[in-house]
Amino acid sequence: MGLNGCCGIIKYLVILVNLLFWLIGFAIVLLAIWMLTDPTFLISMTQNENNYFIGLYILLVVGGLMLSVAFLGCCGAFKESQCMLFSFFSCLLIVLVAEIAAGAWAYHNSAKLDSYVRSAVKEAVQDEYSVVATRTTTMDSIQKYFHCCGAEGPNDWQSSVYNNADRSSVVNIAISKLNVAYKVPESCCVEGLSTAECNNARSKGLITSIIKDDIYSDGCMEKLVNEIKKNIKSVYIIGACVIGVEILALIFALFLCCAIRRNNSYKN
Repeated sequence: MGLNGCCGIIKYLVILVNLLFWLIGFAIVLLAIWMLTDPTFLISMTQNENNYFIGLYILLVVGGLMLSVAFLGCCGAFKESQCMLFSFFSCLLIVLVAEIAAGAWAYHNSAKLDSYVRSAVKEAVQDEYSVVATRTTTMDSIQKYFHCCGAEGPNDWQSSVYNNADRSSVVNIAISKLNVAYKVPESCCVEGLSTAECNNARSKGLITSIIKDDIYSDGCMEKLVNEIKKNIKSVYIIGACVIGVEILALIFALFLCCAIRRNNSYKN
């Protein structure tokens, strides 16, 4: 013990940065738990359900690792332990490299996100709604939040499993363009409708203009794609800030480790 002056300032900076780092790790853990327990999280529509949960478990592990690393860094700085600081530096460096690699991979594949989202929403409407519980809940949440119905529009429900549509008859429906009555989910009803009005509108399809006024006419696919594109910039900014904090922690830990070694050599 006994660092003072600039070295003492660096010591407390290491502690401060690691406290911030600990808060980031705690936030990641909470986010992962929230996304695991909330099937309405919109990003779940961007990928295969199994891959989505695997990604969340990885995120949970990363958050837990960040908590452990931050605790190690705080203790190492407070006790002025070279061993703990070196362990902190090594672990954080591994985490930083992994995050940069993951970020580079995500940025490289960002162009594919558009097609992923479109195909996922289309599949959810056509084949998974009322079949896969989590997809049903998520699709209902999306339709209510974005005031939309179906992938490209309400007519998508006409040829969906939700309406028990026979896939072999879809072509005939498209060719004939008949106004066959079909139902849409309750989440397609315009906000403010009574239960009776909603049930009346959604059980008759889009046969009349009156019914059309009671059902959202826009599709969800474009709205969801635009929302994700808008928010992805915030994700990049937050990621860059986290990496910046980690780099600061590495630099401060390295300086502090050297200062402790020099201080110990003076004592001897």
